[in-house]
This record gives sequence, C-alpha cells and structure tokens, in this order.
Amino acid sequence: MNAPTAAQGVFRVQANPRPQGTAAEKVAGARTKVFIVDDSPLMRRMLTDIVNAAEDMQVVGAAADPIAAHEMIKSLAPDVLTLDVEMPKMNGLEFLQRLMRFRPMPVVMISSSTQAGSEQTLKALELGAVDFVAKPAPNAKSAAAEFAGEVRDKIRSARVSRALPAGEAAAGRHVSTPPDMAAARPGWRPAAEDLVVIGASTGGTEALKAVLLALPENTPGILIVQHMPQSFTASFAKRLDGLCRIRVKEAEHGEPVRPGTAYVAPGHSHLLVNKSGGGYRAELSQSEPVNRHRPSVDVLFHSAAASAGRHAIGAILTGMGKDGAAGMLAMKRAGAWNIAQDQASCVVYGMPREAVALKAVDEVLPLAAIGARLMSRLYTTVRYA
Repeated sequence: MNAPTAAQGVFRVQANPRPQGTAAEKVAGARTKVFIVDDSPLMRRMLTDIVNAAEDMQVVGAAADPIAAHEMIKSLAPDVLTLDVEMPKMNGLEFLQRLMRFRPMPVVMISSSTQAGSEQTLKALELGAVDFVAKPAPNAKSAAAEFAGEVRDKIRSARVSRALPAGEAAAGRHVSTPPDMAAARPGWRPAAEDLVVIGASTGGTEALKAVLLALPENTPGILIVQHMPQSFTASFAKRLDGLCRIRVKEAEHGEPVRPGTAYVAPGHSHLLVNKSGGGYRAELSQSEPVNRHRPSVDVLFHSAAASAGRHAIGAILTGMGKDGAAGMLAMKRAGAWNIAQDQASCVVYGMPREAVALKAVDEVLPLAAIGARLMSRLYTTVRYA
C-alpha cells in the first residue's frame, strides 16, 4: 500500500473530539487560546496583534497552510481556530471538512468580501464553521478598527458555542435534526395582515435555512435580519432561494411584502416594515447601529410591533448578545405570538435566552420544530378560498 500524502494524512490520527465544557467553564479563568491559519504573513501578524491586544484571549500558534497547522493544532490544543478560505496546498474548505470529521472545534472563517469569497464562506458555515469575518479593504483605517472588534467578538462567540459531535460535524451540519416539514394546506391562504419576522446571529445561516426549508409556498411575507456584512447578504439570500419552496431575496427599500416570499435585510441597512394599504412595505434605513448592529433585530421587531401588532409572529434564533430581545417584548405587548429557539439546538444561546428572560416568548422550541410550528399557528385562523 502506498504511503498517504501529507494532505491525505491530515487529521487521520486524532479521531476523538476535544472535550467541551459549559459556557461558564469556558470563559472562567484562562484566556481563550487562538490558533491562526492564513497564508498571508501580513494577515497572520494583524490577527495576532488583534487577538493579543484583548485581555481574555491569546494567540498560541500560527501556520501558513493547513499541512503545517496539523501537528501544531494537535500539540497546542487551541480553543478557537481562525481559518483563511483560500490557501495553498489545501484550501480552507477541504481543511475545515477534515478538521470537523476528526477534531471538531470552533472555527471562525476569515474571508474576502468578493462574490466568490462570500459563496465559499457560506459553504464553510454549512460544513460546521461557527462564524466568519470579512477582511477589511486595504488602507481603510476605520474598516481596520471595525475588523479588529469584530474578530474579537466572533472569537468570544465561538468560544461559548455548542460543539458538534464528530459525526454531525463531518456531515457539515449545525442542524443535527432534519426540520419537520410543514405541509401545505389546500385552499388555505394567509391574510394580507399576516406577517412573520425572524432574527438571528451566530449560527443563524444554517438555522434560518432549517426554518425556511420547512415552509410551504403559501406563507405570509417573512422579514429576516441575520447579522452579516453587506457583501454577503445577497449571496446568502440567493443560496436560500435555490433551496426553499418559498422565494427568498435581499430586501429592497419600498417594495411590497408579498406572501410566499422571505426578505433578507441587506448588510448595510436596518430593515423595517410599514403598513401599506391592506398589507406591508419594506423600508431600509442607514440610521445608527442598534446593539452595535446594522441591521438590527430589535429595529425590525419594534417596527413589526408598531405595524402588525397581533397579526405578527416573531422568531428569535441562535446568536450572541441581546439584539432582538427588547423588540420581541414590544411585539408581545402588541399582541404578537413569539417563538425562541431552545438552548440545546442553538450554536450560541444568547439572543433567545435574553428574550426568554424578558418573558417576551410564548414557546421555546428545538430548531427542527420551528418552521412547522409557525405554519400550524397560522392555520389556527381559518381562511379558506
């Protein structure tokens, strides 16, 4: 038998995943150990400086390619890995897939903001990466400062994320249970005033896919905020559109919200909904970030409370922080019915936990059940042709 090549041999000797503790155990005491894999010496230096400038994390090693990273990761046992998408010898996606098969661990992708880069990054999230950060434009000081803060935030989120069992990680799934499919009810149609709003952050790309895949074509209009840079939201919407029975698109300012369509907030603007005749229109705003985010889930949910009231259904999915919790409480007070994703199925149980703590939630459900439950709730109001 021929000896395996270096690329073929990566991660074949360590099949047992690193033990995972609770979020409290992860953040207590020791600094987060970060390992960097990037072929650019400049980017490795920049990421090292960014991480080491924070008191709660430190770089324990860096490598220029996945082959070099192999033995170092085994010996250094980092808590979080940052991984470039495009590298020599083995690209980031192939490396990620092997890593998730034999040593699943939290990975933050460092991606270019090009069309090709965004598509590769979305694939990386399917393969098990926790989150990603888009590389800043050259010579943009304000963008560099924003990049530094985002890198640290994403590493913190990754540190407390739910670890996938090796089998799930190898299959490229953050969603361990296939979604319950909501059957279309012949003759039923949503009322013009029905509306669904959904917010998500870390882990949300795969969570949103699970929810939307479960929905039949005859849904009310759906408005979505997923924390994501502006160069990625169009690709994300297009990817979902090719998978789902409903139409999915990036939201545009002033367009009517139509049944059977989901509208994803563009990464540069808040998304709001306003009453328009018997239905709704989408509105985009570049006002200041809320909860450090633009788009913000709170902005969308507050607008749904004001415009749709008791005709709205809200869902808050996996994500770090508290964005969306206050807005969901406003929705509940306006008569809306709200769902939160449960802790066991969240990549990061932050936003749903905050909404539950405010008593803004009517039901807490596993991710796989949310899409079907949205429709069963809508079906309780009989509207047959």
